[in-house]
Amino acid sequence: MKYVLLTLISAMLLSISWPTYGVPFFIFFALVPLLMMEHGVSKFSDYKRKSWVVFGLSYLCFVIWNVVTTGWLYGAKNPDGSHSMMAVLFPVLVNSFLYSLVFQCYHWYKNAQGTYWGLAFLVAIWMSFEKFHLGWELTWPWLNLGNVFSEYPKLIQWYDTLGATGGSFWILLINILIFYTARTWQAGRKRKDLIKNTLIVAAIIVVPMIISVVQYNNFNEKPIGSVNVLMLQPDLDPYAEKYSKDSLVIENDLLDLAEKNSKGKIDYYIAPETALPGRGSISERSFEKSVILNNLKAFLSKHPGSVFATGISSHKFYTSEKNIPKEAYQLNPGLWVESFNSAVQVIPNKNVEVYHKGKLVPGVEIFPYMSYLKPLLGDAMLNLGGTVASLGTDKERVAFANPFNKGKIAPIICYESIYGEFTGDYVKKGANFLGIMTNDSWWGVSEGHRQLLSYARLRAIETRREIARAANSGISARIDAKGEIIEDTFYGDKTALFAKINLYDKLTFYTRAGDLLSRFSIFALGFLLFYFLIKRFQAKMEKR
Repeated sequence: MKYVLLTLISAMLLSISWPTYGVPFFIFFALVPLLMMEHGVSKFSDYKRKSWVVFGLSYLCFVIWNVVTTGWLYGAKNPDGSHSMMAVLFPVLVNSFLYSLVFQCYHWYKNAQGTYWGLAFLVAIWMSFEKFHLGWELTWPWLNLGNVFSEYPKLIQWYDTLGATGGSFWILLINILIFYTARTWQAGRKRKDLIKNTLIVAAIIVVPMIISVVQYNNFNEKPIGSVNVLMLQPDLDPYAEKYSKDSLVIENDLLDLAEKNSKGKIDYYIAPETALPGRGSISERSFEKSVILNNLKAFLSKHPGSVFATGISSHKFYTSEKNIPKEAYQLNPGLWVESFNSAVQVIPNKNVEVYHKGKLVPGVEIFPYMSYLKPLLGDAMLNLGGTVASLGTDKERVAFANPFNKGKIAPIICYESIYGEFTGDYVKKGANFLGIMTNDSWWGVSEGHRQLLSYARLRAIETRREIARAANSGISARIDAKGEIIEDTFYGDKTALFAKINLYDKLTFYTRAGDLLSRFSIFALGFLLFYFLIKRFQAKMEKR
């Protein structure tokens, strides 16, 4: 019973640490009860199948954590209007399994190599898993530990050096040291060691925070200029209105919103993800003939010096089977189509610039590992209101340059804003501010849209770029280079937000180096596995 209790305590601590409702400081010892459970089961219990017990209890812990923090996924709806159970069950059960597998590997390694090596292995494999979870087709880094301080930017200014993955390393290290301190006290009851270890833990917690506060208070990077941005929030129901209203009506409503809020000079109009065209999509081979896009140019002709950046649904047709992309699917004999979730920059008398979303939502915009999962899942794949066919992507990030001023916008589309190193690639392409175009309306009034906004604050700190965030139903916001939300809107309002966005051009260490600690952890994991195999080989040789 005590092992179940320890498991539940860890689940509770992990859950109440999470933004945007929690207190993140619990995260520093949230894994300690789980580590104590594993140690107790391994060393002191009478269970015959101890590994199964450890796996089962850790799975219970991670399921509770996932349900509490991402249960808002239940707000997604099926095409018939009912809530989608698969939308929450699949990510919760699979993500919990993956975390449990990581913890199980720690359990096996610790039993084989001892506690000290095991704890080093836990840090290495957890960090490696988080890095892996950022890159594969089932990517879901929502619960990466470094995200937990997104509501406290004043304490994590050093993310401009090590990023949110550095935050994960920090949190894991502290949990390990607290567990180690508790174990040495249980084993020896030496007050001197307890005081020494406690001071070390306190220093590792406090010193980065002090450095961060000093950075925050002394931030004085000079902008190279500024742009006036109007973020449009049309509040279009993504399940009903988007597909029942005529596309031109949707566009006219959007442009009316822009016109009514155009007070003074506007350098950028930014509209949300897939704000246009409503139902259907726009052919990329006919951008310059598109009525929808030419209406934007006509609007801009009345606002000289302005550009329009918006999310759109787009597609390309192919009439030959030769060299068609793997994401293209056949419509009828001799005709294939590739669909995109895109961002475009529209300027009068210039060709439309386009970027295709590079990080796709599993089960909504990409069918992960289709050749393997399709036979197993059939039509039961996730459906959050989008397609279960895989969209096309761009392999490289882009920055849209403004010909009228120094502005270079990073056209970040919704889910992409969760990814630190990925966002840094926009900045390396020259972006001097981040424009997030998002639609958070799939889950209604829930923690989903609040958490996604909160995670954007991490990207501002990592890159030292200001953010103009245009959301379909909210929350649209201006976030400064220190991660503070300066101005924002209410969720559910049909409105627009004006902001003066400062432009910065210096590259942070994190932007240049990326997830450095993650790569080091992968190397460390390889070393620890190699060390284990060498020890096993030596042991076998000694027995001969």
